[in-house]
Amino acid sequence: MKAIIIEDEELAAEGLSISLKKVQANIEILAVLDSVKTAVHWLKNNPAPDLAFLDIQLADGLSFEIFEQTPINCPVIFTTAYDEYALRAFRVNSIDYLLKPIGTEDLKRTFDKLRLLKGETSSSSLAPQYLSQDLIKQVMAIATQQVKAPQYKARFMIKIGEHLQTFPVEDIDFLMGENKIVWLYHKNGRKYIVDYTLDQLEDLLEPDRFFRLNRQFIASIETIKDVIAYSNSRLKIVFKTPPSKEDIIMSREKVEAFKSWLGK
Repeated sequence: MKAIIIEDEELAAEGLSISLKKVQANIEILAVLDSVKTAVHWLKNNPAPDLAFLDIQLADGLSFEIFEQTPINCPVIFTTAYDEYALRAFRVNSIDYLLKPIGTEDLKRTFDKLRLLKGETSSSSLAPQYLSQDLIKQVMAIATQQVKAPQYKARFMIKIGEHLQTFPVEDIDFLMGENKIVWLYHKNGRKYIVDYTLDQLEDLLEPDRFFRLNRQFIASIETIKDVIAYSNSRLKIVFKTPPSKEDIIMSREKVEAFKSWLGK
């Protein structure tokens, strides 16, 4: 059995490899890939493996982005420290959703399930009814929560030296990702580090007030000073207090959604 591991933490990838070989003696790890970019390149240039283990949060984005750029024609097992992505995992070739730390018993159950599936369905059309009961429970719980009115984040707790301070979201101008760090830019003109990724913040912030402009910025409606037509049907966004002299450019794929957001 040939497998790939998509994981950006070296120790986690090494630990998973060791556990896999304990549970499945004949497994061969073809590659350990640490980003969306490297995973897409490998999948496009190599035969499909028998199995893929995917961490969800990678250095350059969520592993769900891989499915948008290239097909993964094998069963997928998600390995993650977060349970909030179970619903999205349900929509792809996932046969299991394992929360870290992953034990050998977890992997044994996954391989038992995989052996059961081999005689009943093709790897490219795994049906939801074959997913684990734990995963189904997670999905149903998340779906039930989503029926209720969404609860968005009202304030952030920020560590400043030895002190903890809270800022209401109304005081945020924008958030910027830079070198794996996310900065919260406050209306007081200062910036603070927050312990969230931009992908997480996109789900946590109230969408009528905040918009994900591109991979680097989430902006509040109050901070946008001007919107200028740019080349190739894109837009240039001007902030009231720009973080740098570099232009903030929005891709044309986001333009219509952005215009609708502005007009709400």
